[in-house]
This record gives sequence, C-alpha cells and structure tokens, in this order.
Amino acid sequence: MRTAERLVETLEAVDVEFVFGYPGGRIIELFEELSDSHIDVIRPRDEREASVMAEMYGRLTGRPGVLAGQGPWIGSIGAIGQMEARLGSSPMVVLTESSERGEYSTLAPYQQARGDYGGLDLSSILDGITKEHWSPRTPVETLRSVQLAFKHAVAGRPGPTAVVLDGDAVTDEVPDDPLPSLWDESAQTRTWTTQPTDRDITAAVEALESASKPVVIAGNGVHASGAYEELEAVANAYDAVVTTSYLGKSTIAETNDYAAGVIGSFGHEGANRIVSEADVLLVVGCRLNPMDTNWQSSSFIRPDEQTIIHADIDARNTGWVYPADVGLVGDARETLSRLAVSGTRSSGWATERASEARADFDAPECSSDAIPITPQRAVTAIESVVDSDTIVTADSGNNRFWLLNYLQTPSKRTYFGSGGVGGMGWAAPAAVSAALITGANTVAVAGDGGFAMTMTAVETAVEYGAATTFVVLNDTGLGMVRQMDESIPGVTFHDTDFVRVAEGFGARGTRIEEPAALEPALREAKQSDQPTVLDVRIDPDIDMSETLQSSFYAEVGGLHE
Repeated sequence: MRTAERLVETLEAVDVEFVFGYPGGRIIELFEELSDSHIDVIRPRDEREASVMAEMYGRLTGRPGVLAGQGPWIGSIGAIGQMEARLGSSPMVVLTESSERGEYSTLAPYQQARGDYGGLDLSSILDGITKEHWSPRTPVETLRSVQLAFKHAVAGRPGPTAVVLDGDAVTDEVPDDPLPSLWDESAQTRTWTTQPTDRDITAAVEALESASKPVVIAGNGVHASGAYEELEAVANAYDAVVTTSYLGKSTIAETNDYAAGVIGSFGHEGANRIVSEADVLLVVGCRLNPMDTNWQSSSFIRPDEQTIIHADIDARNTGWVYPADVGLVGDARETLSRLAVSGTRSSGWATERASEARADFDAPECSSDAIPITPQRAVTAIESVVDSDTIVTADSGNNRFWLLNYLQTPSKRTYFGSGGVGGMGWAAPAAVSAALITGANTVAVAGDGGFAMTMTAVETAVEYGAATTFVVLNDTGLGMVRQMDESIPGVTFHDTDFVRVAEGFGARGTRIEEPAALEPALREAKQSDQPTVLDVRIDPDIDMSETLQSSFYAEVGGLHE
C-alpha cells in the first residue's frame, strides 16, 4: 500500500469528516486518494479561506480541523487560520509538503520550501505558528507523524500541528513489518484530560463560599472544553455573576440571570464595574490579556485587595498577568464540574447585580431611524434573527466591538469572533464552515474592508450549498483606523457594489440604506436556501472608540501603541 493511500485510511480511522484545502505540489497525491474515501473535500478559492474554515471546524467541534495544501501557500496566505488557531486554542492538523524535487533539491528548484540554500524554509515558518510540526522522510515516519499530529492538536491546550510530507515518501510503499512499529490510530492518538488537585479545589471552594461578591470571568477555554453547563452550575452554586472576555462571549447566554456581559477596553461598562467590585474572582480559560484587563487599570483587577482563583489548562497561563491566590490547572469542564458540586452559597446578590449590568446592551442608537444607519441599529436588527440555532461570526475591526456590546446572545455557543490573532477576513469563511459543519443558520458580520478580503467565501457557500447570510457593515473605509486619524493614507475605499459581486458569484444581494429595511431583509435572508449578501450602509461618522471605550480604559490613557 502506498503511503498516500494509507494516510487516507488514517484520516478515516480518526473520524475526519472534512479536509479543507487546495490541491497543488505533492499534496495532489493525497487529494487523489481522498476522492475514493468518505471524507468530504472542501476546496475554497484559496488557502487563506481553507485555513479559516479548518480553524472554525476545530473551534466548533473540539476535534482537529484538517487543512491541506502546497507548502509555500500553506506557509503564507494559509497562515492566517493557523495563527488564529495557535492564539485562540483551536485544534488543527495541517498536511502540506515542501515542493522538493528529489535529488534536485540541493539545486533549489522552483517553489522549493525544504530550507536548503536557494529555497524557502517552510519548517521555520511552521515553527513560529504551530504547536508542533514534523518533516518525515519515510513512509513509516510519515504515518507516525500524522498520528502524533492528531494527538498533539488536542493534548493540553489545543492548537495547530503540521506535517510536511516528503514527495518520495508519499509515493513509496509502506513496509509490511516496519521497525519502529506502526500502532493502531486509536491507541497512538489517545489523550487524557487533566484536572486540578484536591488541595487546590478545596482552597478555591473555601474562597468562593466565603465571598460576598464572587465574580466569574469566562474565557475561550470554556468554549474549547464545552463547559457551558458547568459554568452555569458554578454561577448557581456560588451565586456568582458571570462576565466574559472577548473570546468568551456566548459561553453563557447573555440573557441568563447571572450574565453581566463582556469585560475589557471596549466591553460593557457594567461588566467592568462588577469585576472591580468583586472580592473573589474566578478566572476560567482566560489569559487576561491587556485589552481584557483595560490595560491593567489600577481600579479594575487588584490582586492586593481581591482573591484571584485562576483556572487554565496551561499552567503557564495561571497567574501569568496577575498573581493568583489559587491555581486550578486542568480542563475547564473538569474544573468547573468539581467546583459546582461543592458550592452551597446563596444570597441573591448576583442576579440583581447582573440585571443592572445588562442594561448596557441597549442604547438610544439601537432604535434610531437615522440615515445613514447607526451601527447600533444594525446590530439590533441582527440580534432579532439570532436564536439558539444561529451562529454569528464577527470579523476584526469596529464591527466586532459593536457586536460585543449590542448583540445580546440568546444562547450559548451562538457567537464566535476573530480574536486569537484578530485577522480581518475571518468572518466570511468561518461562517460558511460553521454552516457546513453544524447545518445551523450562520451570519457573517464584517466591515467592507474585511469582507472584500475573503468575499470569495460567498462563491464557496454557493458551491457547497451553505445558505449563509453575509452582513457587510459598509462605511467605505477602514473605519477603526480612520477614526484614529483620518490623515492616515489608505483608510478610504472605492465604493464597491457588493450586490453585483454577490450576484456574480451566484448568490443573492441587497443594498440597505434605511433602518426599516434591515429586519425584513435579514429574515428573508435567513429563510432563503441561497447565500445572501446584505450591503448595509452605516454612518461612518459614529466613532466606535468614543462611544464604547470603558471609563477604566480612559483611566490609563487609551490604547498603548
């Protein structure tokens, strides 16, 4: 059996459903074998799209999304999804190649990426953006490396792994009795879930039981472990308010009695104030990066005055930014489930305080009839069509912060944003991927800048039957950068007709200039069996920074550049 054929058997054995990729170089041998398998190959228009789709698969399912393509492009335009997976803890396996030409490799043939003089060094690129990578040279090494790639993509803190296939090894036959041995896929890829020690759990329970104002900060780790029910159980057990980080949004329904909203520089003022009032903070699956902590405003999190319990799957993240009083190292679901069964505190403080904070989801601009449309009004219309079977993906830029503040998610796991590396162009392919994976209604929200970067995802949606709604919050420019300084070159765009673009791809398109047309257009798009692009003309003069920045953010002088 040739290595490529056996590789496909390995993918089937570990229950791979989709391979997202683009054929080229020596990865073609793998694509040829995939044509006879039950694995669906999703071929978007380029490797960037494919990488985001694979990352979204990992984020939604907790299983590695598989990205496949030719080395130079996987290491360049295909890097965006890998970087998002690395910083956003999404499991991914990358299968690529170095485009070497056998015995001619030392002469640096066209497209070579093996790292020899005269070529590109794909291994160095992958070393900077993946958890682990392998460059096997024989059939046995290749098969073992792929098995290990699936293992390490989900072991500990999830992330991307990569295998650089050797062209000769892919076409060689696998020996019948190899040494070292090849093990069964289920045995070689097995992993174990970690959990905190009994001593640390006891210390955390004592602190939460004795708290008068306990507050949870839920991060992306709750999404990664699927610890949604356990998070709610802890809130109930300790009468604790639940706030979230940017990436933690929708780890709890924001209509839940215990939910107070998103913290951070552009988060909810009420949620920030609740964190500052807490006497005990339980941080779960959140590294507490500078934007989450309002750039470490002295009035926000105060280790000298507050008891900090920091739970994370990676010991390095526990107490990284602020000294922790208790470290809970382990999987978020395991950790929260152990905390929940011990808690007996009840006072009624949390639901009352969280209710006050949820007022921040509303503002006069949310019901404005102004033309151009206010961004807040556009988000309110999006919220009207979001239910428990809808997934919203948010791009980078102003649109993400408008959604964070004014989209009140009605259920867990209904919102995902580009916040690992925060790349523009993420929302559209991510939404198409989510539609193919789950069958859910998906809504991609992006500015006109981000949408234009990956608008070929509309064609991908048409080709594979994903009826995604693409909402373009169009202010004909790089809104977030332009609002910093209008004199910056390149912040204004030519006014593209995205309706004609959509129709050219075979999708539906509608331009919306009046607020009253928003909700009917969104409902029609949601009910359609075709992808739909809604070109929503928003007011470019509404400054996101001035409107949304928290007072904590203002205290420390704004964004550190």
